[in-house]
Amino acid sequence: MKGAVRRPGDRPVPGDVVRASAPIRVCDVGGWTDTWFSRRGKVFNIAVSPRVDVCVRVRTLGTVPHRITLDVANFGDLYGFEPGQAPNRHPLLEAVIDDAAMPEDVGLEIRVASDIPAGCSTGTSASVAVALIGALDALTPHRRSLDEVARAAHRIEVERLGLQSGVQDQLCAAFGDINFIDVDPYPRAIRTRVTSRLPVRHELEQRLLLVHLGRAHRSSEVHERVIAQLVGAGEDSAELEELRGCAVMARDAVAVGDLEGLGRAMTRNTDAQRRLHGELVSAQAQAVIDFAAAHGASGWKINGAGGEGGSVSILCGPEPGRRRDLERAVLAGDDALQIIPIRLSQLGLRVRRS
Repeated sequence: MKGAVRRPGDRPVPGDVVRASAPIRVCDVGGWTDTWFSRRGKVFNIAVSPRVDVCVRVRTLGTVPHRITLDVANFGDLYGFEPGQAPNRHPLLEAVIDDAAMPEDVGLEIRVASDIPAGCSTGTSASVAVALIGALDALTPHRRSLDEVARAAHRIEVERLGLQSGVQDQLCAAFGDINFIDVDPYPRAIRTRVTSRLPVRHELEQRLLLVHLGRAHRSSEVHERVIAQLVGAGEDSAELEELRGCAVMARDAVAVGDLEGLGRAMTRNTDAQRRLHGELVSAQAQAVIDFAAAHGASGWKINGAGGEGGSVSILCGPEPGRRRDLERAVLAGDDALQIIPIRLSQLGLRVRRS
């Protein structure tokens, strides 16, 4: 993490400001295997901007009406509360704040914002948790490592909130870059950076396209049925092995600069998701895939677990101009669709206290 102007061990005093940010995740090849029911998994993913931004300002008690003031900019929601008495308006943010056990002699004004739409299936909730943990951590005597921040973010989602959550998103948000994550056994995970030559990274950035399907992704009964099916089949099931193999294929392709191989891994993974349950590839997502195929794209991946809403990662073809033609076709084909500009994010969690 970036060095702070004040020493991490300094007690927070009124006037202190901490700014933190974390990237989001796309192209999560091997998703579904980084979970409790898979027990062991292999996942490839790519960190990109736009990032999630958090700003924490330390205030004197008595000058603010509450010890915690939370401004969730994307939802236009500004409210205050006392630690341990959160109103459950934004459960993840409130749980991270409560977990931090901040000093009792100051107030905190916390603002969270991002240019990524909510429910985009790009690991945004994990990025929010990682950035907020990093910001609050800067106001405590002991700064955690990136691994520890990622584990804390995952623990809060799973143990405090009782949510289904794999481990890949938190690691991608903490470390950034292009990742291969080996899970064995869950939730223990080893993250390694997938190295590639600079021209390959530049080409990958130029060819990656993120299409938002126009509405927030919703977890549903479909996901519960898929989980039940995978639990019944066991960790060695052909379905999970196929997904693990896709992640290895993606990693190896990027490592040698074979972006066509990456595209094949993305498409193979989406086909494997479809075999888990047909509704994991929604009709709207399939329409985007059809546009991509018609315009020479090298591959496509339903981001996250799949289902209604969310987004699709597309690896456009290498021919100049095909990306622009595809963007025009997507936007003309459905008014609800949105192209979200993205760039590779080599940096993960960044924190600065001043």
